[in-house]
Amino acid sequence: MVAQVEGSYADVYNWENLYGAWRKAARGKRGRAAAAAFEFHLEENLFRLHDELAEGSYQPGAYTHFYIHEPKKRLISAAPFRDRVVHHALCNVIEPAFERSFIHHSYANRVGKGTHRALDQAQLWARRYRYVLQCDVEQFFDSTSWYSSA
Repeated sequence: MVAQVEGSYADVYNWENLYGAWRKAARGKRGRAAAAAFEFHLEENLFRLHDELAEGSYQPGAYTHFYIHEPKKRLISAAPFRDRVVHHALCNVIEPAFERSFIHHSYANRVGKGTHRALDQAQLWARRYRYVLQCDVEQFFDSTSWYSSA
């Protein structure tokens, strides 16, 4: 069970958090058109997000859908850049409560973890255990009730 989140909703849209969220969202993407367009009017965009979040009028934008083919064909749905800023702002507030509830060997999207650490751990287990079950739950996200293809 997730512990009580210590921050408040107002912490999500305070200036420092929104600015830090923009920096996280832009990391590695500053050369892309959507990130550059957001940065071109950075203050205006952050103040607009602040006001929309504070008033409760914020609405997520439409996702862009595309396919990748590694290792198999998968549909990817990407949020608009301004929504990525909001995602980071929200995660900055709620992540500490969730982090405490995760098991040690959960590696995705965690500070100090990630793909390389997961691979190192998998190699240790491969040397120790003779058998492994490799599986993929087909169409998992399409079958969950909270997932929206819109």
